[in-house]
Amino acid sequence: MLINADLHLHSKYSMACSNKMELPVMAEEAAKKGVDLVATGDCTHPEWLKEIKKAAIDDETITIGKTNFIITTEVEDNSRVHHLLILPSISKAEELAERLSKHCNLMADGRPTVRLNGHDIAEIAKDINAMIGPCHAFTPWTALYAYHDSLESCYGDMTDYISFLELGLSADSDYADKIEELHRLTFLSNSDAHSPWSNKLAREFNQINVPEVSFEGLQKAIMREDGYGVTYNAGFYPQEGKYNESACIKCFTHYSFEECLASNWKCTKCNGLVKKGVKDRVNELANFDEPKHPPHRPPYVHLMPLSEIIMTAIGHASINTKGVQTAWNGLMERYDNELNVLLKAEVSEMDFLDKRVANAILAFREKKLIIHPGGGGQYGHIEIPQNIKEEEPATQKKNQSSLFDF
Repeated sequence: MLINADLHLHSKYSMACSNKMELPVMAEEAAKKGVDLVATGDCTHPEWLKEIKKAAIDDETITIGKTNFIITTEVEDNSRVHHLLILPSISKAEELAERLSKHCNLMADGRPTVRLNGHDIAEIAKDINAMIGPCHAFTPWTALYAYHDSLESCYGDMTDYISFLELGLSADSDYADKIEELHRLTFLSNSDAHSPWSNKLAREFNQINVPEVSFEGLQKAIMREDGYGVTYNAGFYPQEGKYNESACIKCFTHYSFEECLASNWKCTKCNGLVKKGVKDRVNELANFDEPKHPPHRPPYVHLMPLSEIIMTAIGHASINTKGVQTAWNGLMERYDNELNVLLKAEVSEMDFLDKRVANAILAFREKKLIIHPGGGGQYGHIEIPQNIKEEEPATQKKNQSSLFDF
């Protein structure tokens, strides 16, 4: 069966997270997005683990409404590298919590910071039959390639146990497949959401062919066994991410790699720190000038949160305005979930909308939006060409299949 899965997010017990990151809210919002399987996140936090247990049907099964949950946590090692662990059961989460409690204060944060290195964490993951891989692997602050030049440098003789890599918002498969050591891994695109709302939860996700919705089914897909696997990754254009290009973390001025070297990574405008962008870091590590996708690599579908498309189309400053919410709710009532709107629904039949919104959805599908790259911690943003905003929908083509013409 094909499922949509977001395998990395957080609970209300993680720093800088919404207090609405609760299982029932996450389940409801995931259904609105068209996502079937969602990570619990933060499974080693004692209070969150209690809530997971309360919602569970049994040791391995958590289902609320239409939404299934898989038990996960993100762990920060002693070099600030973040790792995603996907666990088989609640009892294994308890075992992981017991192991990690010797090296950190689990109550301090839903994402524990442990006095262990990547090798040690991978060894524990193997002991409890959990899957493990690096989170948002290329971002410049808390990621594998921020502090290491190879998987082996981080994981040592546990490298072969690493089964997946999370791309992060500032990278896609084209970026990562310039690096030869990553060709054997399954790529995941997840939201790392800190709030449950439509522009965060499942802003990146994976369509996965699984034999069943369970840890064992997901493991078969990630390990690409018996014909199962990820059928496509979906997520941001890399330019939309906060760290796509090298830029100053104070004034967000962007620089080329050569300019960064010449200025010793100092901003020439405000003297702030210029943080190396994902694009430049990938090119440093690349074995190939162009991506070389291995045969098992699925397509990458570039998506944008529907609420942000609407916001930009009608010129509002927030996704929470009445105008944005009215259009979004109208689309949900008509088409059930966000993925149906973005990928399947006939734009020519959206005559109940402000024409600027229908035009923007079509422009997104036809890749006619202008993307201004992010960097230095500031998200990139989209622009809709003025002529597209003003077109009459009747002049547009009806066939909307271009996103899936792989």
